Amino acid sequence: MVVDQKHANHDSELKPPFDFVGRDKGPYPIISAAERLSDMDTLERVHAYWRAANYLAVGQIYLLDNPLLAEPLRPAHIKPRLLGHWGTTPGLNFCFAHLNRVIAERGQDMIYIAGPGHGGPAAVAHSWLEGSYTETYPAITQDAEGMRKLFRQFSFPGGIPSHVAPETPGSIHEGGELGYSLAHAYGAAFDNPALVVACVIGDGEAETGPLAASWHSNKFLDPSRDGAVLPILHLNGYKIANPTILSRIPEPDLLNLLEGYGYRPHIVAGHDPAVMHGLMAETLDRVLDEIADYQAGRAARLPMIVLRTPKGWTGPREVDGRPVEGTWRSHQVPLAAVRDNPAHLALLEEWMRSYRPEELFDAEGRPVAEILQTVPEGPLRMSASPHANGGELLRPLVLPDFRDYAVEVPEPGTATTEPTRVLGRFLRDVIAANPETFRLMGPDETDSNRLSAVFEVTSRAWNAEILPVDENLAAGGRVMEVLSEHLCQGWLEGYLLTGRHGLFNCYEAFIHIVDAMFNQHAKWLDASRKIAWRRPVASLNYLLSSHVWRQDHNGFSHQDPGFLDVVVNKKASVVRVYLPPDANTLLSVGDHCLRSRDYVNVIVAGKQPVLDLFTMEEAIAHCTRGLGIVEWASNDAGAQPDVVLACAGDVPTLEVLAAAALLREHLPELKVRVVNVVDLMRLQPPSEHPHGMPDAEFDAIFTPGKPIVFNFHGYPSLIHGLTYRRTGHDNIHVRGYKEEGTTTTPFDMAMLNDIDRYHLVMDVIDRVPGLRVEAAHLRQRMSDARLHARAHTRTYGEDAPEIRDWTWPWDR
Repeated sequence: MVVDQKHANHDSELKPPFDFVGRDKGPYPIISAAERLSDMDTLERVHAYWRAANYLAVGQIYLLDNPLLAEPLRPAHIKPRLLGHWGTTPGLNFCFAHLNRVIAERGQDMIYIAGPGHGGPAAVAHSWLEGSYTETYPAITQDAEGMRKLFRQFSFPGGIPSHVAPETPGSIHEGGELGYSLAHAYGAAFDNPALVVACVIGDGEAETGPLAASWHSNKFLDPSRDGAVLPILHLNGYKIANPTILSRIPEPDLLNLLEGYGYRPHIVAGHDPAVMHGLMAETLDRVLDEIADYQAGRAARLPMIVLRTPKGWTGPREVDGRPVEGTWRSHQVPLAAVRDNPAHLALLEEWMRSYRPEELFDAEGRPVAEILQTVPEGPLRMSASPHANGGELLRPLVLPDFRDYAVEVPEPGTATTEPTRVLGRFLRDVIAANPETFRLMGPDETDSNRLSAVFEVTSRAWNAEILPVDENLAAGGRVMEVLSEHLCQGWLEGYLLTGRHGLFNCYEAFIHIVDAMFNQHAKWLDASRKIAWRRPVASLNYLLSSHVWRQDHNGFSHQDPGFLDVVVNKKASVVRVYLPPDANTLLSVGDHCLRSRDYVNVIVAGKQPVLDLFTMEEAIAHCTRGLGIVEWASNDAGAQPDVVLACAGDVPTLEVLAAAALLREHLPELKVRVVNVVDLMRLQPPSEHPHGMPDAEFDAIFTPGKPIVFNFHGYPSLIHGLTYRRTGHDNIHVRGYKEEGTTTTPFDMAMLNDIDRYHLVMDVIDRVPGLRVEAAHLRQRMSDARLHARAHTRTYGEDAPEIRDWTWPWDR
């Protein structure tokens, strides 16, 4: 290679002997000269490929035209708005270039997760060089015109985002929000024994709580049946404006930290490409050998790489007299005033020409054959891996017939069942029938949420020390439990996006911990559904139990149903919310959700005993409708109802039924219609949600003009938001959680928030014309009943038996 001395830090000549100054002198042995790679042609090709990727990345950030610099740069060639992130990009390109070599040489199945923020220019550059971008988007050809289009579309109106988005071939991790890359990587590796997931972790990302916990994912990896994760901790020193912690702590402390997490770290550090290419190549060869040893049981630890490079490596060293390369100033756009500042424009041209594009692309703009010789072929290309388009690999679950788990209901409303315990038996057999494609995630709550039947056929995944007193722990377990909702969510997302199935069970109040992760996944699904080549993946299924109305014993901190509000704000094409009121409806909903694709399904179901309301046949019909009249609890057949008592959620449904029974007992002439809602999105019009109920049908059930008292599981404003376009919206009065909670009894919890049966009767009296005076005595008795119920709890510490053991009064 000819060395351009002006840019020697970009293109130091690659020839033996390598200068190993700066190599790690840590606790691991230094590789001898005899062991070093001697194939200079290969490393020259890797170096040239890296230069090409860096050139393409800079072009994406800056250029509208003149992609090959066929003429001097002019302001007209520059984008009017310069967006993107350069600082992390050359390090990502460096890793990708070297990983390609080992994939091609070893035939290794691998995908690439770019954790550092907006590393989009790197991933797009590689997929274009590898040819997969053109295969996916035929208009973006591998020539000068295609390069121009590639540059123009980046962070441009109507184009593609600046991060590694769903539009980018080979991606399963967007990286817009930091902290989740390593959890996604492990999720992708579970049950993928031939796959290595290379995960680049930015040192800014490494400061987040989710990433800090993710290091422990290695304790859940089974070397005999899972793939491997290769963490590459990329320390380039800075975030947006500040230094990063792990780049500044003493290296022995960093190594001790990583070793304490259970990894075998290898350091690759430096600035000079002549040194760095050799170091990275030999380190990757060693690391891949160590991964093979780990999977064969010959090594106890997974290896990892700590990569130290300057931030903005190979970019401008100084701009306007201030250092840029190796500082936070290279984080986004190192040269910001290119259109208006001739000096900056000249610097940009000098920077881009330093990569010598005339050596990398032919006259037509095609990558020259020499730089593509280290690129793998076909699906071994990381940008073309089917694992990164998991719908291509997805196999339908083998599901038992959920009807076989039905609870017998000879008389509705008279017996009780723990719904999630019943669902647990169904999930047990789902796991048994799908031993390689289904996992159950949860933060140490599988037993607590009454799903313990699953342990009849599997264990909790665990690859750390096991004591004699421990139960249900094994390396190959299908239940993933760790006290980090972030890890559960990240593992499941990675598992789903690589073509498998699963369910995340969690206490309702603490699912809020992953609000932002849910947001990102919902946005990913929404974007993916619009991309023809992205195949549908299994839905992300949440089971929220130990919910707000049965956290009376744990108190205020455990009482929050607000995740539903977060969910319904997302695109209607993606989200679904179900509130099955009993065991049979839960079975029907559970089966439906496990069969679905490309959704986020949220199921809220209690683990405590609730009344059995529907036979299995009735449950299927009810869940298929999404909402409907509970005929046996209503007395308005053939007549206009005077009031509609609506409900969504198991405890609100119980209280509505009890209120309906009280009204039928004390006001027998009053026509009461009871409506239960299972599919919350049915409340919206069809114009707002695919599950929405037509106005005519909605009015037929809820009436256009009668009072509606709606008892809801969550915050009342959510029901108003879903129904505000309905004709009878002004008549809807919603009761729900209003941030009143404490450690108390279940019924007192209901009374604190006015969703109890007595208050519902009072609401009916207040809202049905003519009842205020006529039923004043009954209203007072209901108020007194509330006082009596509360006094009983303060005296005996539990709810009164007539409340606690209430069933539907069929004998009246």
